[in-house]
Amino acid sequence: MSQDSRDLVLGRTFGNKHLPTEYPFGRGLNVQIRVSSVELILAALHAANVTLYLPLEEKWYRNGETEAGNRQFVVADPDGYLLRFYEDLGSRPLR
Repeated sequence: MSQDSRDLVLGRTFGNKHLPTEYPFGRGLNVQIRVSSVELILAALHAANVTLYLPLEEKWYRNGETEAGNRQFVVADPDGYLLRFYEDLGSRPLR
């Protein structure tokens, strides 16, 4: 399997530009962290001049006959791990 094939994730493609070139490596790990609000974390990252890997977005995921909503963003930590912070938007009927 090629590296390009391994980088594909259902619905999204993650490249490897965020990965460090030396140990320690955060290859392939994407951690989802639920928070009550993403605003304070975004403000702290902005104040520290940290670039987001994926900007803030509202994303809805199919869950049977409904959709579950997240308000989320992704940031790479210094070891290259992708951290997806999200707040729950609840559910809605499938569109």
